[in-house]
Amino acid sequence: MGNENLPLFLLYVIILCQLGFSSSLSYLCPKDQAIALLEFKKMFIIDPFASMYGECKGNHPKTLSWNASADCCLWDGVTCDETTSQVIELDLSCSQLQGKFSSNSSIFKISTLERLDLSMNDFSQSQIPPNFGGFINLMHLDLSNSGFTGQIPSEISYLSKLHSLRIIDYSDGFRLEPFDFQQLLTNLTQLRELVFYSVSISSVIPQNFSSYLTTLRLPQTQLYGVLPERVFHLSNLSFLDLSKNYQLIVRFPVTKWNSSASLKDLYLNDVNFTKVPKPLSSFFGPIRLFNENWTQLESLHLSSNSLTGPIPSDVSGFQSLKFLLLSSNNLNGTIPSWISSLPSLTYLDLSNNHFSGKIQEFKSENLFWIDLGENHLQSPIPNSLLNQSGLMFLNLSSNNFSDNIKFSMFSSSSILGTLDLSDNSFSWTNENRVKYSNLLRLYKLDLSSNLLQGSLPIPPMSVKYYFISHNNICGEIPSTICNLQFLRILDLASNSLKGEIPSCLGNMSTVEVLDMRHNDLSGTIQANFSFGSPLRSFNLRGNKLKGKIPRSLINCKQLEVLDLGNNELNDTFPMWLGTLPNLKVLSLRSNKLHGPIRASRTNTSFVQLQIIDLSSNRFNGKLPRDLFENFRAMQNVDENMKTKKYIGDLYYKDSITIASKGMSVELVRILSIYKTIDLSRNRFEGYIPSVIGDLTSLVVLNLSHNSLEGHIPASLGSVSALESFDLSFNKLGGEIPVQLASLTFLGFLSLSHNHLIGCIPSGNQFATFENSSFEGNDGLRGFPLSKDCGDHSQVPRAMTPSALEDEEEEDSGFEISWEAALMGYGCGLIIGLSIIYIMSSTQKPICLFRMIGKWEHRILTRKKKKVTRHLRLE
Repeated sequence: MGNENLPLFLLYVIILCQLGFSSSLSYLCPKDQAIALLEFKKMFIIDPFASMYGECKGNHPKTLSWNASADCCLWDGVTCDETTSQVIELDLSCSQLQGKFSSNSSIFKISTLERLDLSMNDFSQSQIPPNFGGFINLMHLDLSNSGFTGQIPSEISYLSKLHSLRIIDYSDGFRLEPFDFQQLLTNLTQLRELVFYSVSISSVIPQNFSSYLTTLRLPQTQLYGVLPERVFHLSNLSFLDLSKNYQLIVRFPVTKWNSSASLKDLYLNDVNFTKVPKPLSSFFGPIRLFNENWTQLESLHLSSNSLTGPIPSDVSGFQSLKFLLLSSNNLNGTIPSWISSLPSLTYLDLSNNHFSGKIQEFKSENLFWIDLGENHLQSPIPNSLLNQSGLMFLNLSSNNFSDNIKFSMFSSSSILGTLDLSDNSFSWTNENRVKYSNLLRLYKLDLSSNLLQGSLPIPPMSVKYYFISHNNICGEIPSTICNLQFLRILDLASNSLKGEIPSCLGNMSTVEVLDMRHNDLSGTIQANFSFGSPLRSFNLRGNKLKGKIPRSLINCKQLEVLDLGNNELNDTFPMWLGTLPNLKVLSLRSNKLHGPIRASRTNTSFVQLQIIDLSSNRFNGKLPRDLFENFRAMQNVDENMKTKKYIGDLYYKDSITIASKGMSVELVRILSIYKTIDLSRNRFEGYIPSVIGDLTSLVVLNLSHNSLEGHIPASLGSVSALESFDLSFNKLGGEIPVQLASLTFLGFLSLSHNHLIGCIPSGNQFATFENSSFEGNDGLRGFPLSKDCGDHSQVPRAMTPSALEDEEEEDSGFEISWEAALMGYGCGLIIGLSIIYIMSSTQKPICLFRMIGKWEHRILTRKKKKVTRHLRLE
């Protein structure tokens, strides 16, 4: 370069530098927007629990980088326009923000926003401010899982430039008025993506959709009516999800779908599927008709739609299919070969149908999830199914497989995490039963309800959930089971295991469920549970265990279910268990437990208890009035229980055997609203405490086969949820309280073999009971007995309420001792003999009779005064 060109070159460099400097100056955001963002930051605290979502893994609180000394365009989550320097994008997703979102928030001062993402935070149940409608330039708005609640403001429909609107809330806290939904779709003509998940819309789907729409996701939004056919003709639609709208009627069009060429994901599970007209009456008719255009389809979800018939074998055009879910229908026939031949298939769920026959060899090598449970499939299991190196989940439960299990057939590089082979007829040889060398990542192994024999095999060290119940496993439980350092559930129930329970089980720091019921285990319960044990359920029912209930259970503060029934335990009532704050089920039935149940020293004992079964023991003394007063979980009927909930967790549901309606019943799953008291077949005596009437949510009450006396408390008519009521084989007297006729759910009643008198109450459930409910009570009359009530004057009069209260004062400490009675009898005898002597010696019986009359008058006068005083006190 010549010297003459040097000044020109330097000038050029200077100009470039100035341009660069001026360009950098253009990125400085306006001061008012920076101040607005800093004010917004001050409204919230940083709480790591505010963004506890899987999508937030690895994210950080973005507002921590916001400070006045730096250009706000350089702050995390903030994007500015390169030309105007205005803030145009604000991405605060997963930023751990916690606090109330105010309608006068400073963020609304930044009117230049084009993209706003506030998802995965916690705005403390704030209402969505209508001010969002002021962002007239907004093209992307995401308020998903952000702690907002309530009505979605209609002002959202003002955002006519929106390309994407996402509002997801798994707590059912959002609602959108039906009119607003129609207005929303009418105004938002530029929409590409509309996602409302678990938002209560409660509307039909309008006809007016944006022609640009590529994603329409409206699952669980209470949509109803008929799905407009226009949806299937949206030319750009690639993702359609209308699942879990149970009242939405879906009819596939019989003409060609404009969207079929671009559609990739179709979620129509749990809707009201209507078959198309003949000759396309089979569900797969429209798919067979148009499958040549479905080359892009990757996900097909049609579970829980009551689909019937076989899947046709000549379907093609699904070569891109990765996810196929057809579970919980009524499909039958064999699984067609085209499914096992799909080259891209990774997820297959055909469970809970009626498929039969053999499984074809799989050609796909990409499978990671296979669920074929609850069908009628038969052996053999194809090797290609077990050799999938990427397989993480395999469920073959509840079929007709009878293979000899060979764990060595799994791929040596297997990453299998869940293997469920339960409810089949699998067997194994001694050589194959312990070879888990290829399953080193297994965390759930379910081999229950098969034909497995031999000693108990120890699963891989990685296993957390081990189910091998209902087989014929024998021998002792090896102590090496305690080496499973990740074990959470151990289910060995209904086998032939014998010997003592390994004491090391109590020291396992991860075990939550120990189920060893219905075996031949013997000896004492030596497990020494450590403080802080996570044990939630402990079931040893139906063994031959002796000795005492282990006191170390007091260290298991998470314990909810304790079932030691049908053993040979010899102990007194473990009142100390009442300190366990979460105990809901206690069954000690059919043991050798004895003695009285002492009064609790605190009113916080057994407050969560829902089921207590002490039947068939040797308990004596009075019924534990104080204990009944503590049963707070039985005192209220939960009116808010919308869906059935069971005691247990995702992997294990507790079960229990109880006596209900005159028979022994096994509850395979325990409803959380099920409340039971069974103290039958003991030696209890005295009166039935009226406080039981406060347990209004009680479903089963069984006090039969004791020595109870007195009257049936009228307060039991308040136990409104009672379905089974048994007081048979006691010494109860008096009349049946008419209040019991108000128990409208009562399906079983046994008051037989007592000393009851009077008329049987009429009406309601009492009209349905048979003679057996009342037999063995000679003083009872009325339907259904042959003795008519007739003249009530001939029926022995029942005690008045005041007399009953006098009788129940025995519970309050007023008792006539046998010594006092003997003294009275002795005094009477001496007075009588004296009178006879006076009569014979004085020979003036008339004077004596007058004297006796005066004594009698005095006694009656005193008695009247006592009764009058008693009535005044009342």
